[in-house]
Amino acid sequence: MTVIRMASRHTELAFWLMTPNENACEIASILGYGTVIIDMEHGTFEPSTAARSITIAKAFGMTVYTRVASAERVPIQHALDFGSDGVILPQIEGVEHARAATAFAKFPPLGVRGFGGGKTVNYAPAPRHFVEAENRRTKCWVMIENAQALEEVEKIAALEAVDGLFIGPNDLSLARGRGEYLADGSDHDDIRRIAGAAQTHDKPWAMPVLSKLDRDLARSLNIAFMATTDDLTALRDGLAVGLQMVEEPH
Repeated sequence: MTVIRMASRHTELAFWLMTPNENACEIASILGYGTVIIDMEHGTFEPSTAARSITIAKAFGMTVYTRVASAERVPIQHALDFGSDGVILPQIEGVEHARAATAFAKFPPLGVRGFGGGKTVNYAPAPRHFVEAENRRTKCWVMIENAQALEEVEKIAALEAVDGLFIGPNDLSLARGRGEYLADGSDHDDIRRIAGAAQTHDKPWAMPVLSKLDRDLARSLNIAFMATTDDLTALRDGLAVGLQMVEEPH
């Protein structure tokens, strides 16, 4: 299958996949999105539909991360065994929780991931040094979205099994007592702190970006990728445009 991308940008663009929608993956790839996040925390996936969506997105040449339903052994191992290029771990409560949860994403001696074979080794015997190569290839992103994780973000970023930090701006703003995320002021101070912690330890960071204010800040802080929409929001926006085309002027 040949995919012709319509756009090329310095910062990688990502979108959330909330439903098992292979057409959304194809369209996003054509438009220039390089990364898809399978959302098993808030989306409508079962393990079998997640596995199929991962396979399809990778066939379109996209990087695939899975935000697991919870930062536990089985959801993490499922996502990686299904072929995800990495996992995003939600609701990490602090450095000790991060230490325990990220271990499930890495084979020993770095972590405690169980060996499943199958797709991870192309359905063949594992090649020499597979474990070391897989630990390098697959990425473990820790979400910073509560007050304790923010307080310990520098320690979290320093963990060997943490490959990157992913900001949850809405939950973080709520947890910090500011209410809904407003993309300014103290919200941006928190983002700067998290980005700084990642960069101090030579690790990437990422977040959802839904405004020009966030976009400009994120680019100034060398964001690795921006998640700009999801398949259901994009569908709604497209339907709204269709309505606007035929509405009578007031």
